[in-house]
Amino acid sequence: MGRLDGKVAVITGASRGVGKAIAIAFARQGADVVVAAKTAEAHATLPGTIHETAREIEALGRRALPIQVNVREETDIDRMAQETAKVFGRVDILINNAGAIHLASIEDTPAKKFDLVMDVNARASYLCTRAVLPYMGRGGHVVMMSPPIHPKKIAGKVAYGLSKLGMSIIAIGLSEELRDRKISVNALWPVTAVESQATIHFQMGTPENWRKADILADATLELVCTPPGEKTGLTLYDEEVLGWIGVTNFDHYAVVPGTKPGPYSKMVFE
Repeated sequence: MGRLDGKVAVITGASRGVGKAIAIAFARQGADVVVAAKTAEAHATLPGTIHETAREIEALGRRALPIQVNVREETDIDRMAQETAKVFGRVDILINNAGAIHLASIEDTPAKKFDLVMDVNARASYLCTRAVLPYMGRGGHVVMMSPPIHPKKIAGKVAYGLSKLGMSIIAIGLSEELRDRKISVNALWPVTAVESQATIHFQMGTPENWRKADILADATLELVCTPPGEKTGLTLYDEEVLGWIGVTNFDHYAVVPGTKPGPYSKMVFE
């Protein structure tokens, strides 16, 4: 028996990286997974598609529903929720993982880049949550992949910081709105940079500075396995959540064995 047997999870940005790692971790614990992401066909430079992730989930004996979704489009988001309800009948877990990153000063952030991070991060998380709530009933989990709120530390990344902190504000506010329905809404963020296409593309350190996406997958699993409504309105770090189950040694998550990745200033808002 898996810890998520019978649960239906919707995960955005699940074609690669952290989203895919979470999808596989959930499937191993018995969840059926909606693989929602923009990439449906193989890309020349980016690994992974929604169909590849879906096949890996099905190989674990679980059902997968790959849905191509551009989270900047409200119609795509609404279709995702409707197709999920049609196939599975409900949603138990939503992971708002899809993200866009732009780390630059205000002078170096034009409106186009500002709109990108706001649309993909804060706006999409808001709309995805709003779209699936009618199918969550009483009891469930919503997780924002966003940081604890330390607004004085967003200098040099104001647009990105605003978009990610916006996700955390949604979690805090929505947790109160949904308290009577016992739907937990929390935010989760890595202590260190996690290996992903973003950390590679933006050269956010080197592999010696990174942990595997598995650490966020494991922390997310622990978070959604808490009783619905028990822990809600929290902004958490991955190490903190894993500490709930007594994990204090994180060495096995290092991308390069034997290294000890530490906090990376552009990823940690503190």
